[in-house]
Amino acid sequence: MNETTNTIIDPHLARPETRTSAREVIRALLAPLARKNCWTLAEHAGHPAPYRIQHLLNRAVLDEAALAACLRGYVISHLGTEDVVLVVDETGDLKKGTHTAGVARQYTGTTGQIENCQVAVYLAYTTGDAHALIDHRLYLPSSWCEDPDRLRTAGVPEQVEFATKPEPARRMIATALEHTPHAWVAGDEVYGRNPGLRAYLEKRGVGYVMEMAATDTVTTPRGPLAVKELAVLVPGQAWRKRSAGAGAKGERFYDWALIDDHADTRGVRWVLIRRSRTSGDLAFFHCYAPEAVPLARLVAVAGRRWRVEESFQQGKGLAGLDEHQVRTWTSWHRWSLLAMTAYAFLALCRARELRHHPVPIGVVELACNEIARLLEALFPPESDLEHVLAWSVFRRVHQAHARRCHYRRQTVQES
Repeated sequence: MNETTNTIIDPHLARPETRTSAREVIRALLAPLARKNCWTLAEHAGHPAPYRIQHLLNRAVLDEAALAACLRGYVISHLGTEDVVLVVDETGDLKKGTHTAGVARQYTGTTGQIENCQVAVYLAYTTGDAHALIDHRLYLPSSWCEDPDRLRTAGVPEQVEFATKPEPARRMIATALEHTPHAWVAGDEVYGRNPGLRAYLEKRGVGYVMEMAATDTVTTPRGPLAVKELAVLVPGQAWRKRSAGAGAKGERFYDWALIDDHADTRGVRWVLIRRSRTSGDLAFFHCYAPEAVPLARLVAVAGRRWRVEESFQQGKGLAGLDEHQVRTWTSWHRWSLLAMTAYAFLALCRARELRHHPVPIGVVELACNEIARLLEALFPPESDLEHVLAWSVFRRVHQAHARRCHYRRQTVQES
């Protein structure tokens, strides 16, 4: 943990108090707290009140861009630059009210439906044996960008304008490619159906495997055909059984078919079709590489996309990525950055353990949640009865004040 904070946090925080607070937040984010917010983190860290952590998230002087760059460098240096796939995806955090930056009625894959939520785009750095989140952007719906007063109240910088999700994805990918130029890129339909993003990657000679819709068309000798129609024409012998990588229940085997799209001086393009061996459900992918590659390589890149879902699940479950109770643009980005750092520490500890210590026979490999459990057992919080009782009083005083304010507003509304 000290290595992480010394590498990422310390060089970019101006004051020693701020550095200490950041270290304490990261440690508390990894604790098995029932809820993770400024209050619970402060109590776990031994603070008498949440104000130091609130100051860190809102007003403290720190270089967020430099912190993000250090996190990216920390992950890359520990995971290496071989067999890298950058996976872009978004996730939503359900919210109440309308004042938190970016909150709106919008679709979120978290529940698979339209909810009142925040949506953010993340970039995951994945290798054959590990993965971590290295960049993030909060998505602002057009309704927000058309309301200057709302933007100002939420602290959104003036230079931030409306952008569709593939636009921040392209910027994050571009930054990561400066350090891993031979990486592949994977993404779902939101990104795969964006011709501008695909054209950008092809211009840079970056291979990709990104999902497309079943109704998307490709040009064939028979004329334009939807890819779902194209799948019907694939002969039986063209399907190949391949694993998309190991999952919680073993290897994820599917049937795959690869159809040449076209090739030119900039590279080769394919349509990749995945078929479930149980339900027969189909999925389709745009594929590109600067030169021809075997089916196994494209399947491996397609399978790597699941890693970002694991990163979301573990980042939220172990590091409080989605438990922020903050409203402003700055506080959201700082909370998310600290949570990403905490999760990266667990992911890299796991990768290091697997690389240097063979797993004994009859024992499952060390997982991120087990590392978090060991850290809490080895480094428990230092608290005493006086501290616990003081926080009980603090909470009840705050709750009494909130109740008085609520009754006062209710009286005004009814008069």
